[in-house]
Amino acid sequence: MQTEMVAMSDGVRLATDVYLPEGAGPWPVILERTPHGRAAPRPGESTPDAPEPRAAADLAGAFTAHGYAVVFQDCRGRGGSEGHFDPYFVEPEDGAATCAWINEQPWCDGHICTIGLSYCAHTQAALGSLDPPGLMAQVLDSGGFWDAWACGVRQGGAFELRQAMWTWRRALNSPEAQTDPVLHAALAAEDMRAWFAALPWTQGHSPLRHLPEYEADFFERLHHGRRDSYWRRAGIWAAGYHHRYSRADCVHLSAWFDPYAVSAIGNFTGLHAAGRGEQRLILGPWTHGARSVRVAGDVDFGPAAVIDSWAGDWISYRLRVFDSVTRGVPNTEPPVRVFVMGGGTGRRTEHGYLDHGGRWITADEWPVPEARPATLYLHNDQRLTPAEPAASATPLRFDFDPADPVPTIGGNFTSLEPLAMPGSFDQVTGPEVFGARPPYLPLSARHDVLAFQTAPLKQPLQVVGPVEIVLYVATDGPDTDFTVKLVDVHPANADYPRGYAMLLADTIQRLRYVDEPEQPRLHRPGEVVRVKFVLHTANLFAAGHRIRLDVSSSNFPKFDVNPNTGDPEGAARRRRVAVNTVFAEAARPSAVVLPVLAL
Repeated sequence: MQTEMVAMSDGVRLATDVYLPEGAGPWPVILERTPHGRAAPRPGESTPDAPEPRAAADLAGAFTAHGYAVVFQDCRGRGGSEGHFDPYFVEPEDGAATCAWINEQPWCDGHICTIGLSYCAHTQAALGSLDPPGLMAQVLDSGGFWDAWACGVRQGGAFELRQAMWTWRRALNSPEAQTDPVLHAALAAEDMRAWFAALPWTQGHSPLRHLPEYEADFFERLHHGRRDSYWRRAGIWAAGYHHRYSRADCVHLSAWFDPYAVSAIGNFTGLHAAGRGEQRLILGPWTHGARSVRVAGDVDFGPAAVIDSWAGDWISYRLRVFDSVTRGVPNTEPPVRVFVMGGGTGRRTEHGYLDHGGRWITADEWPVPEARPATLYLHNDQRLTPAEPAASATPLRFDFDPADPVPTIGGNFTSLEPLAMPGSFDQVTGPEVFGARPPYLPLSARHDVLAFQTAPLKQPLQVVGPVEIVLYVATDGPDTDFTVKLVDVHPANADYPRGYAMLLADTIQRLRYVDEPEQPRLHRPGEVVRVKFVLHTANLFAAGHRIRLDVSSSNFPKFDVNPNTGDPEGAARRRRVAVNTVFAEAARPSAVVLPVLAL
């Protein structure tokens, strides 16, 4: 291994480790650009047989043994690299400059492939957006922003608070904190549970205040709610670059309980439609980066759930992708491989998890063309049925108090641990749930949660693809949020005498951004607004189960809580209780459209 300081276009030098195979080159090159330390162990490289994080040198050795040169590089301002860490926005140019440098090296044969998990997938999509010469293949693992305003930083206009925890952790292991023990101690001493309970923060009065540059970056993202040119930049908006993206073959891997499933789907479909390189999509039942783990949250999806059950060794899978583009070895992987959750016993496993089970299916496209829409309508008695609602019905109203938000119990996020854990859980509060208070009841028992559900299903129903939800809503103030959750309600049994309300997917919409996110507007009190949500999932609802849709106005700490005042994003000093309304009548038919795939 040799370390180079590679100069970028502005003269900033990035620390870069190069591992070369034995013998004479040149060779194809595998590149990973990371903010986590180029020489640090890789937790995302663990397997069922080797669950410990894999050493960087060991990972590189597995690729060099197959005849690939390997380049691991610290992102700007991280590890041994110079400059300021400006998350996301410097990665396109730095990545493209690194590819240009690699192409100039005598050990490179002109073919570059990229790897990386999470932020290291963001760096891949960033450089891919600039179409650098020599880029042949990418495996974007649980990341690669399709549109950070819609997924990853904001969602429906609401802010993903995992950004706060992620920034604090990056500050804690920053070069500045690693070389200044006083700074490190100050950051480490911050009580993030207390800080989250004290939201909203102000600049200079946050747990990030010890490292002002990191704090400023965070508040810039928090305050910038309008979907303007700020969000239409390479690095966070691959969607806007699909038409000129690299023609590299790409694998887009994510999971039902990962925050980047929407990004993986958006990039897969967008790049395919733009006619770029060969695109593949993999969606498993995992949390972020846990592709070799069968349990997500409190639910066991069975031994087939791990990617190793069909892909073999994860390194070998990527080598098959890279060999196909650099050496012409045929790759027979289908375009789409997704895990359909469900089919288990519904009992408790020997390790104490819900046995939900599941299986893999393959397809040529996403959404799966064979899926057929089935509409379920919301009724004011909180039934969910195929029958259309009555011509007139009393709307459903609830008080949404920002001081008492609905607590997050699982979902598709990362970096919120230990405040909230990703994955699927029974939607019941307990002492371990951040923000929950006794008596610990199901979320559906809250006054501000409307739980619409079907009767027990007489036959199993397989739902695969985007679930569309349309709500007709109103609020008595200038602004508020509406949230939706899709839930598979298991019937009661000896292990779960109250049944088990298993979370499948959720999302949120801030009302001011419904009409034109580029030009948000506050609504008149009582103004009826049509809101469309999309949830991506694949689940077999077994006979005897119920399909449930939970509607509310908060999901904290996954998302920031709307103060209902209409104040600028992240700057509210007041809160008000909102009276929010959901309509379920013929003229305003709130409904769920399920993509049903025949068994």
